[in-house]
Amino acid sequence: MSESTPSYVPPSAVPSSGKPKRGVVLKTPIPGPKAQKIIARDERFLMTSTKTSPIVAASGDGCWITDVDGNRLLDFASGVAVQAVGYSHPDVVRAVREQVGKLTHFAGTDFYYENQTLLAQKLVQITPGNYEKKVFFTNSGTESAEAALKMVRWNRQKPIVIGLIGAFHGRTMGSLTMTTSKPVQRARFGAYVGGGHHIPPPNCYRCPYKLEYPSCDLYCAKILKELYFQTSIPPEDVAAFLAEPVMGEGGYIVPPKGWHAALKAILDEYKILLIDDEVQAGMGRTGKWFAIEHHGVTPDITTMAKALGGGLPLGAIAFRKELDFTTPGSHSNTFGGNLAAVAAAQATIEVIEKEHLLDNARDMGNYLLSRLRELQSKFSEVGDVRGLGLMTATEFVKDRKTKEPAVAFRDRVLEEAYKHGLILLPCGKSSIRYIPPLIVRREEIDEAVEILEAALRTAHTAA
Repeated sequence: MSESTPSYVPPSAVPSSGKPKRGVVLKTPIPGPKAQKIIARDERFLMTSTKTSPIVAASGDGCWITDVDGNRLLDFASGVAVQAVGYSHPDVVRAVREQVGKLTHFAGTDFYYENQTLLAQKLVQITPGNYEKKVFFTNSGTESAEAALKMVRWNRQKPIVIGLIGAFHGRTMGSLTMTTSKPVQRARFGAYVGGGHHIPPPNCYRCPYKLEYPSCDLYCAKILKELYFQTSIPPEDVAAFLAEPVMGEGGYIVPPKGWHAALKAILDEYKILLIDDEVQAGMGRTGKWFAIEHHGVTPDITTMAKALGGGLPLGAIAFRKELDFTTPGSHSNTFGGNLAAVAAAQATIEVIEKEHLLDNARDMGNYLLSRLRELQSKFSEVGDVRGLGLMTATEFVKDRKTKEPAVAFRDRVLEEAYKHGLILLPCGKSSIRYIPPLIVRREEIDEAVEILEAALRTAHTAA
């Protein structure tokens, strides 16, 4: 399909005329009076976490959020890439309601559930790899990473896992060993689980080796064997390499063509497993079910979460059958595969297929990238525009030659955007990510870009 349109159009997007409308409605400043009271209560009673904007959501509909003061905001964050089919999709709502009326939980992994087996069967079909697979259900992305890390240690009985500098795999102590996207995520938590080693990322915009692609000959992959295996990382002690196919929190870094294949060749040579972290990039976000499919490489373990649960907490790993724990109880949990979340996941997958959302993610992703590049031609602070499908980002710099990160400028753009009704999230040191639901339409992208351009102009004038 050259340009598909999702069959589901949220009711709020269609006025009495029957044609989609442009929808940001601001009744109060952001945050409004009701939101301010809730924010004050949050600061009083909830732990300090990662709040990035003063938006207090009351309801969601498609690509739109209505806050507690009645403001209608365009959401290009998707609950941090969770709401793949949009908020309150009727098929997902119906599936959850039906399951909650029957059973939500019995006894965790101690008993059997038909819906879990059906979802696992579907994940075996759509995850990369033509080998026999099995699935384990978790509650979140960090738990998926933990399960994968335990699995490779248990199987290979080797202590080392290698990852990328700038990667994010979660905040629990095992996954935190491999997370290196921001110092604040690791500060005061050492010593970590141990066994984690990291190499520089394949970031062509900020090549750590000051080389140029393709004349670099993919040195950022080959350095693993040519330097690290010769000095600080004995390959015979390595169980696995853990990587995101597109780096998420670290800045939406898209590796150059051939990097994954070059890396996989090295791993295969030393019989090292590849763990593919698809928590943010998977479930159709890049226009394929899983982002690593763009790179022609087959992982041994695929981790997922976020969009999998359709808005409910659900994660999973799909892995080679022979990697399964052979001793019952080696790994388990209580709530993994919660039946309401499983129902939401089944409905989400069906919607993605029925509404051709992989096609829409590719088409609308290309359109979004073209609109962002238009802004790049207008504002010198936009240093780089990159992405795959609807996993896109702009990186802001003070000077395009020096590439000094423009952190304050990025933060001002985010603030101006939400004030004018567009919800965005940061990533990396000075980037903004654009991750609308996969049902997004051209007119919603156009409205988002209009607001973004106004925010850029305000930040540029103030700089």
